[in-house]
Amino acid sequence: MGELFRSEEMTLAQLFLQSEAAYCCVSELGELGMVQFRDLNPDVNVFQRKFVNEVRRCEEMDRKLRFVEKEIKKANIPTVDTGENPEVPFPRDMIDLEATFEKLENELKEINTNQEALKKNFLELTELKHILRRTQQFFDEVSEYLHSNILCTRFVAGVISRERIPTFERMLWRVCRGNVFLRQAEIEDPLEDPATGDQVHKSVFIIFFQGDQLKNRVKKICEGFRASLYPCPETPQERKEMAAGVNTRIDDLQMVLNQTEDHRQRVLQAAAKTMRVWFIKVRKMKAIYHTLNLCNIDVTQKCLIAEVWCPVSDLDSIQFALRRGTERSGSTVPSILNRMTTKQTPPTFNKTNKFTSGFQNIVDAYGIGNYREINPAPYTIITFPFLFAVMFGDMGHGVLMTCAALYLVIRESRILSQKTDNEMFNMVFAGRYIILLMGIFSVYTGVIYNDCFSKSLNMFGSGWSVRPMFETLNENKVLQLDPAVPGVFNGPYPLGIDPIWNIATNKLTFLNSFKMKMSVILGVIHMMFGVSLSLFNHLYVPLCPFMKTYFKKPLNIFLGFIPEIVFMASLFGYLIILVFYKWTAYDAFTSKDAPSLLIAFINMCLFNYGDVTNKPLYRGQMGIQIVLVLIALACVPCMLIVKTMVLRRQHLWKKHLVSLILEYIPDAHLLSLQFDFGDVAVHQAIHTIEYCLGCISNTASYLRLWALSLAHAQLSEVLWTMVMHLGLSSRSGGGFFGLSIIFAAFAMLTVCILLIMEGLSAFLHALRLHWVEFQNKFYTGQGFKFVPFSFESILEGRFDE
Repeated sequence: MGELFRSEEMTLAQLFLQSEAAYCCVSELGELGMVQFRDLNPDVNVFQRKFVNEVRRCEEMDRKLRFVEKEIKKANIPTVDTGENPEVPFPRDMIDLEATFEKLENELKEINTNQEALKKNFLELTELKHILRRTQQFFDEVSEYLHSNILCTRFVAGVISRERIPTFERMLWRVCRGNVFLRQAEIEDPLEDPATGDQVHKSVFIIFFQGDQLKNRVKKICEGFRASLYPCPETPQERKEMAAGVNTRIDDLQMVLNQTEDHRQRVLQAAAKTMRVWFIKVRKMKAIYHTLNLCNIDVTQKCLIAEVWCPVSDLDSIQFALRRGTERSGSTVPSILNRMTTKQTPPTFNKTNKFTSGFQNIVDAYGIGNYREINPAPYTIITFPFLFAVMFGDMGHGVLMTCAALYLVIRESRILSQKTDNEMFNMVFAGRYIILLMGIFSVYTGVIYNDCFSKSLNMFGSGWSVRPMFETLNENKVLQLDPAVPGVFNGPYPLGIDPIWNIATNKLTFLNSFKMKMSVILGVIHMMFGVSLSLFNHLYVPLCPFMKTYFKKPLNIFLGFIPEIVFMASLFGYLIILVFYKWTAYDAFTSKDAPSLLIAFINMCLFNYGDVTNKPLYRGQMGIQIVLVLIALACVPCMLIVKTMVLRRQHLWKKHLVSLILEYIPDAHLLSLQFDFGDVAVHQAIHTIEYCLGCISNTASYLRLWALSLAHAQLSEVLWTMVMHLGLSSRSGGGFFGLSIIFAAFAMLTVCILLIMEGLSAFLHALRLHWVEFQNKFYTGQGFKFVPFSFESILEGRFDE
């Protein structure tokens, strides 16, 4: 069936890498991304492995780069991303990289330290400037208070955070018992905190008091509230001279700060140009040494031994990568790849591209397939968007969804280069091809339903004619047309549903019958297709993971697949035939006498043929139905009992054969045969009951196609009637402006409710139909994923490990 329909054939290989070439060989394998290394030292502590020192050195370089990156982001400098894939540095280049990063880190730390000290000094001078500017005003306001006191009045001046002023004032009043006089004024411009870089609002204050005791109390309170105190001269002349000196020092300090910031910007800009390349080099080196720690070292200490899982189809590429790595290292001894024989289960690897990866992710979310198991992803490419469209079918909504997906597909290169961190957008972008197919299929099903924003399109002319009945229509508001009357019904609509049903009062009755039968038909076909796929799992099961030979499982075919497909076809396949037969056997004249299919199917399962109210569909119906039910019932013991007994008999036969061999060859080494009849019987009983009951419940589960399709159509109709119809019904002069506003509301509600909410609901229901109703017929999903050693995640910027 090809590798598209099954996982890749895998093999376990042993690599013999010369010590001087191991680093370059692993580097080339990382660029190739097609081998998964196994840990050959599971019992060895990570701190006791051979290359632990190299890993630590890489982690230290990574730490320094993260520090530089943090400084670059703090300075709002964009990091240059040219998409370059730099080669892995040689081990001897690690010293140069370490020296470069050490120099860069020390230079930045020194700049930051000096800059912080300068900013702190600048802040102190700025605060002192504001104190000197405000002090004269404070002295003028309290001059009367100062002259009225005989004793010498002292004062302290400083700066405090603005939000602490009320508490600070209350504390001074209580502790000093009202014997202090406080004046404060806000500093208009915020000041920069040198430690954090945040903007803080502060206020200038001056406190007048008398005596040393109050002085000590005031200073302790200021210290507790983290207020900065500054020396302030008592005479105006001294304050003026001091302010002039402070302004001069501020100007000089500002010039030094500007030069320091310019130098810091130049250093960071130069680092930003190569930051991504440095990160990739260091992360690649770390990944290589981490991988080398998974290898064994032979007794001569000259060769590293590794075991890898790899696809058989890529063995030539792996050999070429090893040869290229050996040549790059300058070694003259070639590296050896040797395929191994093993009984271990290989990992599952399904090759994908940008189109199929989204559908493969849907399958993998349910469970990673067993090795070489039938892969549901190729079939999901068609069935998933189709079942979604059955529930979402609307031409208008489908066109909107298709256009949105086309935009993402056409501009995918530019969007990929931007590398946004929005998880919601990235998830939608990853499924752009799924959304594109869902939109295209929704347009198709919308044409079948003849539904476009809850309205029908009369493209071919209705099959119902009401032209000769104008007088009758005027006299009867509700009139039921009879398709059996010539001239009223002119034949079926060429494509989809006749548009006249959009204005019919019994529209829901007609659509209910149509969509319910359609859901059952699609559901049974989908499930029978899933059961049919299980045949390929029984026909082609790998005998050995390292060989291309296969053996058949006839027991699973004759006592598994055949009873399952016959059971479903006898009951539900027959029901589909009855639906099509009823559609073709009855016309407009005989449709009133058509029996109910639901009652007929229930009577068939209960062997109830005495119901005269529900006539048979065709002659000989009772005999055929009895035979079909008996065949379906006969399939149950085949799956439940016969298969278990045959497995037990096979086990007894093998056991007898082993005893005969040991009788003639006592020294023969044979595998022990284990068979627990109870476990096998219980497992088979559970599987049989689950399948038989599942056929009924799964068929009923597909009725969600009918339910969600009607719900989507009704929501669309309600939205049109309640919103858009209001704007179209206006006949006033301002109706155009009102229509513009209403159309904007209609468009927003359409996108939010019908496209996003209803689309997500239909997506989840389609997901459930594939995971539960379809895949459980043939897909076990109990394998483990192939995770190759690859540098791809590093190149894509996913640096977190």
